[in-house]
Amino acid sequence: MKKSVKYIIVIILLFSLFYFKDDIIKMFTSPAKKEEPREIKIPKVNEYKLDNGDYEYVSSTDNFVPANKQDIMDIIYTILNSGWKEFTFYCPTEYETCVDDVTSITNNDEILSNINNYVHPFNSFKTIETNYTTSGEISLIIHKLYSDEEIKEINDKVKKVIDENIKDNMSEEDRIKTIHDYIINNTKYDDEKISGVTKEKSNNAYGALIDGYAICSGYTDAMAIFLDELEIRNIKVSSTNHIWNLVYVNGSWKNLDLTFDDPITDTGEDVLNYDYFLVDTNVLSEKDKTGQHNYDKEVFVEANM
Repeated sequence: MKKSVKYIIVIILLFSLFYFKDDIIKMFTSPAKKEEPREIKIPKVNEYKLDNGDYEYVSSTDNFVPANKQDIMDIIYTILNSGWKEFTFYCPTEYETCVDDVTSITNNDEILSNINNYVHPFNSFKTIETNYTTSGEISLIIHKLYSDEEIKEINDKVKKVIDENIKDNMSEEDRIKTIHDYIINNTKYDDEKISGVTKEKSNNAYGALIDGYAICSGYTDAMAIFLDELEIRNIKVSSTNHIWNLVYVNGSWKNLDLTFDDPITDTGEDVLNYDYFLVDTNVLSEKDKTGQHNYDKEVFVEANM
């Protein structure tokens, strides 16, 4: 009797395998169901986004599903350039090293600083906080360099200076020269050995335009804000120990270094120079004997044009 039951069970199993063979084969050979794309919420773009076009180093993107490191850099650039304070995107499963690449980029101060040079100063970051999950969700929280109160105070000063000094019949070069002169005449280089003080905000435009003291990054941010307000295309170029403006004027890129045009003198006398006013990069290199203008040519490609 037991043997009969066993035979019956075997026959039923064989019949089932034969009858449902197509469904069984399909179950084991069908491709895995693709992960449904998760919704990415796009914040509102703020008024300081620079619509200058794309650059060799980074480009604006509307694709927030990265496939490589360059895509990640473009996403970070777009987040910063758009002024977003936080943003979440997702690593696709086929990009196996995505989370590691995001971490390596966001932990690399040099890369982030280079990206920062291509955005409006008011959208630049002080720090970037990166959070991620094992499922590939990446959240970036941007801690801005400028507060809303500082932006308002700087903007009020910028608009006042433009209203009082910029005329409709001025050429683009004359407009740049007017602002160049204003910043230098109203700002002292914040060298503790010379001034006896070190201002907290001398590293940004607030120090230059409100406190009257700045280091190179303060001069450069202040000039960039004026250039953006005047709708003159510009970026910032940096070396390991210096930063200055690069301006697109009369159909080509020119260097503009307010820090070097406002030299510190032994007598404390205020000096206004034009040695680094709208000069070609080869001229910039010839003038600079300190090596402070030795920038990365693979990053700031526009300076080579």
